[in-house]
Amino acid sequence: MKIRPRSVQNQGIPTASMADIAFLLIIFFMVTISFEVDKTQVALPKTDLRFEIPKKAAYISVTETGQIRVSSGEEISVPVPGPEEVLSFAAQVVAADPSKPFVLKADRDVPYRYVDRVIDALKQAKAEVIYLLSEQETVDDAA
Repeated sequence: MKIRPRSVQNQGIPTASMADIAFLLIIFFMVTISFEVDKTQVALPKTDLRFEIPKKAAYISVTETGQIRVSSGEEISVPVPGPEEVLSFAAQVVAADPSKPFVLKADRDVPYRYVDRVIDALKQAKAEVIYLLSEQETVDDAA
């Protein structure tokens, strides 16, 4: 006498949870991604020591040709004609957040007078913290 199974099971891979897994991976990558707001290419000067800069800082870049680009840290950097516009930009950023740090990123071959004009504009706008970016390994503030 042959015994037959009462129900036949379908053989296959269950794919009902695949969409959930894909959705969770997309959310994970969207939350953890960080975009670089200032993509200006400059050859940074070398230093012996460099401190870690905050992630939500405003950026000001000066290229070798003297072109100045600014970003409040929330959007992609845009070019400005000169230091006078840096002053108005920095004043707007300081008005929105008085403790926001500024990162000055200048090419190593830029004449110092351009950098000095930008620093003066930041001082006039009452910027509290100004970082001068350099090429070196970073050191924690606690060390």
